[in-house]
Amino acid sequence: MSKYLDVAIKAVKRAEEIILECYEKETAVDLKADLTPVTIADTEAQRIIIDEIKKNFPDHGFLGEEKTDKSQSASEYTWIIDPIDGTKNYIRRIPLFATQLALMHDNEIVVGVSNAPALNELLYAEKGGGCFFNKVRTKVSKINKIDEAFMTFGAIHYFEDISKLKQLVTLSRKTRGHKGFGDCWSYHLLSEGKVDIVTEGKIKIWDIAAASIIIEEAGGKMTDIYGNKIGVDTTTAVGTNGYLHDEVIDLLNSTGK
Repeated sequence: MSKYLDVAIKAVKRAEEIILECYEKETAVDLKADLTPVTIADTEAQRIIIDEIKKNFPDHGFLGEEKTDKSQSASEYTWIIDPIDGTKNYIRRIPLFATQLALMHDNEIVVGVSNAPALNELLYAEKGGGCFFNKVRTKVSKINKIDEAFMTFGAIHYFEDISKLKQLVTLSRKTRGHKGFGDCWSYHLLSEGKVDIVTEGKIKIWDIAAASIIIEEAGGKMTDIYGNKIGVDTTTAVGTNGYLHDEVIDLLNSTGK
């Protein structure tokens, strides 16, 4: 395990304390400019993560869902943070939320950690080192036929917003099963081989940076909905076990009936 990954795990575990503390009690909720919710746990968890990383890597930059200092954003190494992916679930005490932390080196994601404390699930990966689920190496499934695959997807209206709702329905009809889990837990299931396809019609890089290397190191594949490489400007996501990826991308970009 590299020092980068070691520090990443320590940072998310430190943030877990405030996240679980607030999860067990009534927590005030504010709305950001884009009308998405934010709690004290979001802002405090991000601050804790940044403080822990700065102690070890003072020259590294940060890109977080909650506001980060722009002077800290330009660096050879940039940490991408979503302190609570699934804040809406968190507020309603639905345990499907996680802290997402990734390290990008020269535009390539090299470390990813996803910590879901209410589920007791810690996923982590680094470039070339494999993917681990609670310290046990994990792999995606070997399902290679769409009609045997299980798919999860994000909010339906986002697919409608990008004119992909018809394609999503077409794809879903071809699968053996499909559910709208969304958010971090879908990628946990994909990395374990429990589902085979995940797609989201609207994301920001901090939603899927960690997931992208976790899935790749578990043997799968992550791109945007058009088949492009994941990057800081990515706005959609498709994760698969790899065997199904090209067919899924083709179906999501089909113009036929």
